[in-house]
Amino acid sequence: MIKNNVAEILKLDGLFLEEIKLKGWVRTFRSNRFIALNDGSTIHNIQCVIDFENTPEETLKRINTGAAIFIKGTLAESQGRGQSVEIQVSEIEILGDSNPDEYPIQPKKHSFEFLRENAHLRVRTNTFGAVMRVRSKLSFAVHQYFQERDFNYVNTPIVTGSDAEGAGEMFRVTTFKDNQAPISEDGKIDYTKDFFGKETNLTVSGQLEAETFAMALGKAYTFGPTFRAENSNTTRHLAEFWMIEPEVAFMDLNGNMDLAEDFIKYVITNILEKCKDDLAFLDQRLTQEEKNKPQAERSEMSLLEKLKFVVENNFKRVSYTEAIDILRNSKPNKKKKFQYPINEWGADLHSEHERFLVEKHFKCPVILFDYPANIKAFYMRLNDDGKTVRAMDVLFPGIGEIVGGSQREERYDVLVEKMKALNIEEKELWWYLDLRKFGTAVHSGFGLGFERLVQFSTGMSNIRDVIPFPRTPQNADF
Repeated sequence: MIKNNVAEILKLDGLFLEEIKLKGWVRTFRSNRFIALNDGSTIHNIQCVIDFENTPEETLKRINTGAAIFIKGTLAESQGRGQSVEIQVSEIEILGDSNPDEYPIQPKKHSFEFLRENAHLRVRTNTFGAVMRVRSKLSFAVHQYFQERDFNYVNTPIVTGSDAEGAGEMFRVTTFKDNQAPISEDGKIDYTKDFFGKETNLTVSGQLEAETFAMALGKAYTFGPTFRAENSNTTRHLAEFWMIEPEVAFMDLNGNMDLAEDFIKYVITNILEKCKDDLAFLDQRLTQEEKNKPQAERSEMSLLEKLKFVVENNFKRVSYTEAIDILRNSKPNKKKKFQYPINEWGADLHSEHERFLVEKHFKCPVILFDYPANIKAFYMRLNDDGKTVRAMDVLFPGIGEIVGGSQREERYDVLVEKMKALNIEEKELWWYLDLRKFGTAVHSGFGLGFERLVQFSTGMSNIRDVIPFPRTPQNADF
């Protein structure tokens, strides 16, 4: 007797008359005879054919979209189109009813806005089922890649007293009651009386703590939740998201670029091999979505073409200075078609510039390096020219920057001066400075927003649709 999931049963083509036991949810029920059953193991449903004449009428009435059922039957060659096998049902049991007048996920097209309002049920749809299965496989591939290369997984703090990025837009953590926080003589909140004895926040990055492990264990990585209190409602921002952050001792910027390219190609190759059905569906979905856009806004590549574009091309390495020259002299810039014109060295690049470099100029993924120091974080190693740092960004088609990293500043005196220039108090990061006092060495790392990677890998246009329960301004449901 075979007790498998739908994905496995659909592979049993030819093994007819095998007895099947299966549990799942009804997607559709038509003609009082044909059930499209799905158990979440695959985007495909399996058709279950019941003998309606010998099935109690009360049972037939309870076979509604969303209902959980158990069926027993035999595998048979399908007589209908669209599937090679079906199950001839001999026994059916309703495990959980679904009221058709109340169940919101009906077999019709729903807007993504509506589905976000029903995020607890949206994963039952084809699109979100596919996205979340791809997300799951990507997540496993992340750990697999680093574990196979002897990286040590580090659980860095979620509650922190430091702002690694200097962003200043952090969620405060406190036990003070409303309007009852003690005030010091200078009129500010006295955090010495708070739970941790100092001002604390939800972390924006685990990088600084990961560096401490890299400088002891050689290779470390984090993969955990991070938070930004940026009041933004764009399709690219979340208040809670997951970050992948490897750190490696004795590795310079060139090694860092090698690592980023190898890592990204590995995880995307992994889903191309293991998520074929889901990616084929998402590729078709994106193609249809692109047809509804104006011609000028349509992507030149399908989803699968973008994924293969990444894994089949060497990443072009270009200095920021060279990139600025290319952009300054480009037709879009000269014809003032860029929303943010490039006029001089030192400009911060936007997605439109990054995509031009990848999609139009080099026609391959690009790694930009050696950025101006004044537009990058304090911990990035200062170059000998005194004006650029050993930073690098990986740029992808359709999305722009997907990875940001650098060779870290390993020189104590230089790091102290950079912190002073940015008014970062030494006493707040005394432990980080200690790494530069006791056995300092060249080391590097990068950060990759996991949702950005999932978004690229699934072709979803809104980042809120690639995380199970999005946290955004005015939205913390579920």
